[in-house]
Amino acid sequence: MDVADALARAAAMVPADVVNEAGVTVVDVREHVDHDEWEVALDLLADLDTGWQPPTAWWDLLIDSAELMGLSDAAAWCRWGRWESIHGIVRAELRLLSPAEGGRRTPIPGKGVLRPLWDVGRRTAAGDPDLLVARIWVESAPALPPGATGSVRLGPLSPALWRHLQPGMTITMHEGRPMVGTATIIEASNTR
Repeated sequence: MDVADALARAAAMVPADVVNEAGVTVVDVREHVDHDEWEVALDLLADLDTGWQPPTAWWDLLIDSAELMGLSDAAAWCRWGRWESIHGIVRAELRLLSPAEGGRRTPIPGKGVLRPLWDVGRRTAAGDPDLLVARIWVESAPALPPGATGSVRLGPLSPALWRHLQPGMTITMHEGRPMVGTATIIEASNTR
């Protein structure tokens, strides 16, 4: 399968009534595919993931397209989207403590590499916080610097243990014993 074929097959899976925030539809995607503007078509397709529940096969086509074009960042985002289509979405507004407050001294990389611990309200048998692991994807930025606040997506290692989260709840980020950030949940769903 070549890039144009993969993109065309992915476009065929998107319902005609799906529109992103910028007003883009699958018709726009098809135009770019027809004009061999594959990178633009891929970006637009990856942004048409709301308003319907894309199956993992759709994400697989986008991943294949990105890899065939050598677009590692786009492939990473599509893998993240595939994971969310299976396990659900957890989005939050994360405030990192500054180094003066005992927080991190380095930025959080934005592509799901960091896997800190989180206190999501669970307790051990001894009554201590039962910290859980989740990857972080920083939205709309390459990284989140110490002391900054930004929107993030969380990829829990054990998604079922996060199902109780609701918008407005606050959870804390830990790297060792002290807290290094607080996150307010802005979206939580079991599956897309």
